[in-house]
Amino acid sequence: MHGDPRSDDWFWLRERDDPEVLAHLRAENAYSEAWFAPLAGLRQRLYDEMVGRIQEDDEDPPWRKNGWWYASRTRKGAQYEEHFRRRGAPDGPEQPLLDLNRLAEGKPFLQLGTFKVSPDTRLLAYALDETGGLDYTLRVRDLETGADLDFLVEKTAGAAWAADSRTLFWLTQDEARRSHRLWRQRLLDGSPAVLVHEEPDELYWLGLGKTRDERWIVLDSASKDTSDLRVIDAARPEAPPRLVLPRRTGVEMALDHRQGRFYLLINDTGRNFRLVETDAADPSLEHARELIAHRPEVMLEDVDLFAHHMVVQERDRGAQRLRVVDLDSGETHHIALPESVCAAGGEINAEFDTSTFRFAYTSLVTPHSIYDYDMATRVLTLVKRQPVLGGYDPAHYRSTQIMAPAPDGTEVPVSLVWREDRRAGTPQPLLLYGYGAYGHPMDVYFSVSRVSLLDRGVVFAIAHVRGGGDRGRTWYDAGKLAHKANSFDDFVACAQALVERGWTTPRQLIIEGGSAGGLLVAAAANRRPDLFRAVVAEVPFVDVINTMLDESLPLTVGEFLEWGNPKLEADYRTMRAYSPYDNLRAADYPGYFLRAGLNDSQVPYWEAAKFAQKLRALKTNEAPVLLHVNLDAGHGGASGRYDALRERAQTLAFMLAMWGLAGA
Repeated sequence: MHGDPRSDDWFWLRERDDPEVLAHLRAENAYSEAWFAPLAGLRQRLYDEMVGRIQEDDEDPPWRKNGWWYASRTRKGAQYEEHFRRRGAPDGPEQPLLDLNRLAEGKPFLQLGTFKVSPDTRLLAYALDETGGLDYTLRVRDLETGADLDFLVEKTAGAAWAADSRTLFWLTQDEARRSHRLWRQRLLDGSPAVLVHEEPDELYWLGLGKTRDERWIVLDSASKDTSDLRVIDAARPEAPPRLVLPRRTGVEMALDHRQGRFYLLINDTGRNFRLVETDAADPSLEHARELIAHRPEVMLEDVDLFAHHMVVQERDRGAQRLRVVDLDSGETHHIALPESVCAAGGEINAEFDTSTFRFAYTSLVTPHSIYDYDMATRVLTLVKRQPVLGGYDPAHYRSTQIMAPAPDGTEVPVSLVWREDRRAGTPQPLLLYGYGAYGHPMDVYFSVSRVSLLDRGVVFAIAHVRGGGDRGRTWYDAGKLAHKANSFDDFVACAQALVERGWTTPRQLIIEGGSAGGLLVAAAANRRPDLFRAVVAEVPFVDVINTMLDESLPLTVGEFLEWGNPKLEADYRTMRAYSPYDNLRAADYPGYFLRAGLNDSQVPYWEAAKFAQKLRALKTNEAPVLLHVNLDAGHGGASGRYDALRERAQTLAFMLAMWGLAGA
């Protein structure tokens, strides 16, 4: 291709329906289990530790909508949550909505997608995936009787109710799982479904939502770098969608509504977005009023709009901020967050006319927390902090952030956390995590399972490499397409800095990433196999060129704007320089533990399976190469909470064994 000879000895592993392929995957799992057999006691201890830290009987803080308080709970021993609501007050009479444990009976996998209650609170539109392949089936339940209607749509991707509470809009997917059609149907009267809109361009996916004031149904059509918006009056569901602004290449936008005005988050004047408001009846950028201008150093990530306030989520040179604007007086202030290195963002805020803003908060040492903030009185109330049982005390742990110099001089942030009494100031085992793609920030977060590492003297670190959104949209641009090599350079630089500053040594350094993060760690290990003790790559995107040549796969065409199109020689040369599968060579490699899901529609299982085979054929040392394929799940692994903890216990056991800490 483009003058390069290409061959693939393991291409046959793509033939999922071939009995020999399934037999091969089962043999891989058996091989891994044999390697893990001596670690059975460690795996069980890790699992018991993690279960021992979670509050198994637990209930989420309720949220209010149309006179009802909605919540979910988990019960001890149950894999999934129960959804219910209470009328009038948080402690009012309880009505069950969905018990996912009952719905999961006899099924190895279950995941809830759409969960939308009609405005009159009688009907619930909900969607379930029973494969892990994002194969959602949409149903509607009558909440007065508890019975499902005679309504079922497969391959769906979102739903929204009209104001009449009988007309439902939903999206369906094509064979490549691209959401491309919007449908409408009036339920309960036998009316047929009507096709409302179709997106023919394979680069664009449809998304469906509703303004918080419930005035408008919003249909967005978005590629990786361009979007447009259409709206439907929720009170006139049979009206055709109305285009808000024409599509312009490179311009993205999002919309909400208040008092006859559209509030538009748009990046037409700069990559980090600005906020404008315009007449909803005749929207126009020419006559729009700019509320927040574009700023080169500050990413405007999101806006939560309410009747009298709005909350602006900003990222200022990597630091997250929540700014409250009083829309009546124009006064502005920031919500004071407890820690400087943290993650915070809006939670479920279903009501429009309220002064309460609910947000989620976490850090490397603080468990997931829910706060309510009164935007008028400026009173901050902790609603719930996720309990961590077993004696966890955040005072025993420390976190910090350092900067690592990339080869081009860019300073790359690295966040670290450790247990203070296990830190002697000398190199010690360290787990470095990264992602670096799609503009998604890899914010700091608390992990119950991570405590099992910290308590054994392991340091945990996150590399905030380019390609992610950790420092705004320009940080993303600097790590995609022709600039993708920056992501790998950054990650290696972070690892090198941790070694040079005495945090760890190459023999003590393990790296981990999933999906595009699996690409990151595998590419880094190809570049510097001497720098790492082991690699954990979960559902890893490692066969870049072959995948991007196959336009029948769900994500390929849309991903041309993220990775490039290998049919174009310049893009091919860029990919050829980093694609992990194509750059394996004869060398001493770190140990590898790869995870995949047979039903994964985002990164097919065969990428990890082929990579494992080729790596074994080429490596020149005895480091283990292990592959585990979950035959009942997809991209996210096991869906049940206990099953997911068993998977994590296996991964941690691999790490501890590679560090020589299996007996710890």
